[in-house]
Amino acid sequence: MAIHCHTGQALPAATLSEIHDMLTLALDATERPTGYSQTEREARSYMRIALRQTCKLMEVRA
Repeated sequence: MAIHCHTGQALPAATLSEIHDMLTLALDATERPTGYSQTEREARSYMRIALRQTCKLMEVRA
């Protein structure tokens, strides 16, 4: 279970862009034409969720 802390301080847009780029690179680096193990599928799923959430945060700032 995740614990969320809302301190009122937002991340700078540059930081969000860096997070977006790192998640994209991680997904690209782990992509392969053969199948994935259950652990790899879960990890990639979490990365895609984080990428979508980062995109939403970036849209709010635009």
